[in-house]
Amino acid sequence: MSAALHEKTALVIGTGGLGGPALLVLASAGVRLVLLDDDAVETSNLNRQPLFGERELGQRKAAAAARRLRDLFPSAVVEALDQRFHGEAAVELARRADVLVDGSDNFPTKFLANDAAVAAGKPLVHGGVLGYTAQLLTVIPGSTGCLRCLFEAPPEEGTVPSTSRTGILGPLAGFAGCLMGAEAVRLLRGEPGSYAGRLLVYEARRSHARVVSVPLRQGCPCREARAEAGRGGRA
Repeated sequence: MSAALHEKTALVIGTGGLGGPALLVLASAGVRLVLLDDDAVETSNLNRQPLFGERELGQRKAAAAARRLRDLFPSAVVEALDQRFHGEAAVELARRADVLVDGSDNFPTKFLANDAAVAAGKPLVHGGVLGYTAQLLTVIPGSTGCLRCLFEAPPEEGTVPSTSRTGILGPLAGFAGCLMGAEAVRLLRGEPGSYAGRLLVYEARRSHARVVSVPLRQGCPCREARAEAGRGGRA
């Protein structure tokens, strides 16, 4: 365990297919953890969410994940929050952390995590997985593009298939979540992020990866909002 990492805090949004593996990586490195999840464990979760087994069915995910992490890493410092990442509290939570790791499973939360990280000036490790495809992007506020620089806004409801419809390849979620955890550890050590301003897209069926550059976009609302905050709201 690194003494420097022991003093760092990671805010992990979601404890499932992406957040669970990321939490295991971060906990093994000795990072202090704040985890959020407002859901309960279901049978359909078990093929890809490594912190839960059949004995956790019906339990609240945040508490169950914290117990599992403490069992595996007795010295782990874990704060479990059974709540949704939303509203003004999102930015306050972001300000408490040294890095945000977004393992959520819906677009509104992913864009909120992006906005809160940029507003708080904290790095964000974004990840997503759907079917056989995973993606990862690290956002460094003020230095790299963010999720809105790339996509501008969440897709309209119904335009992108849901995970319940397409499914998720369990091992792919674990792969992506571990990459996210490792990336967060690099950032907490003060190292350059391997995916800073670079969107990694991995297609498992063809074993094909591509990287898309994500520069700062002129007119990005997150960028302008942060600049306005830095001026203290003065015109």
